[in-house]
Amino acid sequence: MSETIYNYEDLLEMLDSLLREPTKFWNDFYEDREKEIPFFENLPDENLVNYFDRELLGSGEVLELGCGPGRNAIYFAQKGCSVDAVDVSKEALEWGKEWATEKKVNINFIQKNIFDLDIEEGKYDTVYDSGCFHHIAPHRRMNYIEMVKKALKPKGFYAITCFVQGGILGGADISDWEVYRLGSLRGGLGFTEEKLRTIFKDFEEIEIRKMKEFKRSNEVFGVSGLWTALFRKK
Repeated sequence: MSETIYNYEDLLEMLDSLLREPTKFWNDFYEDREKEIPFFENLPDENLVNYFDRELLGSGEVLELGCGPGRNAIYFAQKGCSVDAVDVSKEALEWGKEWATEKKVNINFIQKNIFDLDIEEGKYDTVYDSGCFHHIAPHRRMNYIEMVKKALKPKGFYAITCFVQGGILGGADISDWEVYRLGSLRGGLGFTEEKLRTIFKDFEEIEIRKMKEFKRSNEVFGVSGLWTALFRKK
């Protein structure tokens, strides 16, 4: 591989190589299914369930970014949605396929880096991201936002859960510049309400709030230390 930078894509690839967790990291992460990880249970996010209960979201075409074992993708499918669920980890997707079979739902699982997706413009009613965005390095943020815009139909919805800055789950309290001084995302970047509002200023804000805690729930996933937000494409 050439290490000469000729264009913008070369620059992005160089920065990716310094900061992005490799595919092997995520495969190893999902390989041990017995680890005590809160989202290793097949339960949908409480905010996602709430959006459907309030009829903010309905059936349609869904793209989930960084789906992991597919717990939210499965919920979308149970609600009558057609779901494309993307993750870089083969281990996570194999797990997701098993869960989907158990629940008797059909999901199109795609093993790819989200930035390598060939997205049909205006295809999706909803783009959902639960825990992927805080692992996106600052230099990829603009690409990420443009990808979401491209994917969504006019008035389509974008929903996200991500780390609270300095929260109980982590959420590194560092500036974007500091990421590159340190050469690390410190396990995932943390955000404030105002920073999320600024980053997604091109979308119509429907709701930004902290995730509600649901301990010992067998219906929904809910832990403190996460933001939940719902936006609509203008």
